[in-house]
This record gives sequence, C-alpha cells and structure tokens, in this order.
Amino acid sequence: MPELPEVETTLRGIQPHLQGATIREIAVREQRLREPVSPTLADCTGLRITGLKRRAKYIICELSDHSHWLIHLGMSGSLRLCKPSEVFKKHDHLAVTLSNRLQLRFHDPRRFGIFLHLPAGDPTEHKLLNSLGPEPLSPEFTPAVLARAFRTRNAPVKTVIMDSKVVVGVGNIYASEALFRSGIRPQTPASKLTKPRIAKLTAAIRTVIESSILQGGTTLRDFLHSDGSPGYFSQSLTVYGRAGEPCRTCGTAIQQAVLGQRSTFWCPKCQR
Repeated sequence: MPELPEVETTLRGIQPHLQGATIREIAVREQRLREPVSPTLADCTGLRITGLKRRAKYIICELSDHSHWLIHLGMSGSLRLCKPSEVFKKHDHLAVTLSNRLQLRFHDPRRFGIFLHLPAGDPTEHKLLNSLGPEPLSPEFTPAVLARAFRTRNAPVKTVIMDSKVVVGVGNIYASEALFRSGIRPQTPASKLTKPRIAKLTAAIRTVIESSILQGGTTLRDFLHSDGSPGYFSQSLTVYGRAGEPCRTCGTAIQQAVLGQRSTFWCPKCQR
C-alpha cells in the first residue's frame, strides 16, 4: 500500500505539471472505486488547478471555483503523467487532459482508491479527513502530543503509532523502522513508555519519514513514481523484511512476529 512518503513523492512529481493548468477534458472509464467517482467531475472542465497539497495519504487539488478533488491511491493505485495519445492500460480508470498537452491518469488495479469532487469549502472538514491526527513532520507533532495519546493506551506501541487518529502516515514499515531507531520493542504497551523514550520515538518517526521522502518512498510492488520509476527506500531498511538476518548494529538475528495482523520486525538486543 502506498504510504505517506509515496504519496508525498507522487505529489511532488505531479505538482509542477498540474499547478496552473486548465482542465480540458475528463474521461471516467470506471466509476466503481472504493467510493463511486463523483458524477460532478464533468463540471470541472474549463477550471484551473490552483493548488495541490497532501493531508495524510490524501492528495487535495484546489480548483479555480474553490471546489476540490480528494484523491487516495488505495492499496495499489498510482498517478502518472503521459501524452493523451498513449494507449490506456487495463486499470487506467480516469484521465484528466490538461492545457499543457499532458494527461493525468489514475491507475488502480484493486479499485480501493478514491477520486472525489468536493464542493467549495474546507476539504479538511470532509468525513475522511476531519478526525485525523497531526502530520509527523508538522510542528504539531510533539512528544507531549504522543504522550497524551499513550497515557491510557495499553495496546502495543507499534499498534498505537499506526493509528491515524494519533499521528498520520506511520505505516507498518515505518513503524518498525522508527521503533528500531528509538530502541523500543514493538510489543511494549504504549502507556508504559517514559517521557524520554517517547521523545526518542517522536524524533525517530520524524527522521524515518523524512529519510523516506528524500529517497523517494519505499519500494512496493505496485508503487510507481509519476514518471514510472519505483521508489528505493527499501535499500535502507534496518529491520523490516529482514527476519533471521543479522542486525546491522549488533549482529543479533532480527525477529519477526505478527502484531495486530501485521508482520513486525525487531532486534531483541537493540530494542527493549
């Protein structure tokens, strides 16, 4: 599943080509996504794209009439830019032709993605966005915020930091990596962590997300950049996917278990 760094990478890839462009034509080839594609998309023809931003794993495009597109890549989706003459791929469900002679295509083999047209107003008030936690790279994400979220949570810390109401964008891979960097075992009850350890975890989450964005996101089977090239952060992973291999720090074999129905990896010596 494309995670926050993949979505940020996608946004940075498409933004220079979409910002300021006029929408010439919109072709919806498949409406049956996780939520039906908004029928009002046709009303966007002739409007300009005036801004793009990300909130959690959603891309928000502002249009010149102050309405917005809300886009989510789902489990296997991607956005790419191409010439309108390019042959459609099997799972290209939507195409937006722009005034700069490029076409934005929404590709989603599993159809868990979203492409909605929201009326004028604040898009962050939409039901999909209004209960989300802080962005991990924002000033609002602090040790104090994390400590408050942990205070009454006896669930494993890895499960808690993956809760988008606590902090957005900490997916399975990034949670494992951040916990390794902060020396915390993923099974540790969140409420048992001390303030110094929470401060380390806060910094580690920020570092892991920043590093992944700089490197273009984690390589996942279905993820492609807007230009068609894969991300490559997986080359830098320290524990995720390395069960039985030696820890890069101490040489101890990396352990694996299922936690919250997700594969979890940790070093039994470096993490406690």
